[in-house]
Amino acid sequence: MSTSPHVVVLDHGSGNVHSAVRALAHVGARVELTADREAVLAADGLLVPGVGNFHACMAGLRAVDGPSLVDTRLAGGRPVLGVCVGMQVMFDGSDEPAGAQPPQQGLQQWPGTVARLDAPVVPHMGWSTLEVPTGTRLFAGVEDERFYFVHSYGVPTWDLPRPDGALSAAAPLVTWSEHGSPFVAAVENGPLSATQFHPEKSGDAGLHLLKNWVMSL
Repeated sequence: MSTSPHVVVLDHGSGNVHSAVRALAHVGARVELTADREAVLAADGLLVPGVGNFHACMAGLRAVDGPSLVDTRLAGGRPVLGVCVGMQVMFDGSDEPAGAQPPQQGLQQWPGTVARLDAPVVPHMGWSTLEVPTGTRLFAGVEDERFYFVHSYGVPTWDLPRPDGALSAAAPLVTWSEHGSPFVAAVENGPLSATQFHPEKSGDAGLHLLKNWVMSL
C-alpha cells in the first residue's frame, strides 16, 4: 500500500485543474480529481482550485456541496489549500463584479472582502516577488523566489486579529505581494492555507512550495 499522501483536487467545474493535478503528482502525491464526499473527507489534503470569476467559482462550489466539505475538513483539522480564486473564496465575500452590493458571499473562513486591485494596469499578470513572514513552512526554501499571478481582484487587508498570550504562537502567517498597492499573496492558518498565485504555473519554486505542503500532510 502506498504511503504517499492522498490529495483530492476538488472537482467543482473550475478550468485548468489538470495542471494542478500533474504538479501534485510530480511532487509525490497520490492525486484524485473528484467531488465525491467520502473521498474529499478521507483525503490527507484537499486542494480547492479556482480561476476566473468569484461568483462562478462559488456557484460551482455550492453545486458540489463545497462549503460543507471545506467546513467539515477544517473542523476536524484536515488540511485544505486554496489556490487563486480558491483562496479568495475563503474570505467573507467579494466586490466582483466591481462595486457589487451586497458583496458576493464567500466561505467566510477569514474576515475580509476581495476587491479590485488598486493599480494602473489590471489584471496583474506575471511573476512577482513576495514578502514572506518568519516561520513559514509553505515557503521554506523558496522565500526569495518569484511566483506567477493572474488576477484582477485581491485581498487588500488582513483583518483577523492576532491572538494574545499562549495562542499568539499559532497566529496566521500572512505573505504579501504588491501590484499598484499591497495585497495578500498567501496565508498559513493551521489546517487552512491558500495562495493568490498559481504554484502549479510557477516553475520549480511552485513545485517546491507544493512539495512543502504535500510533505506536511
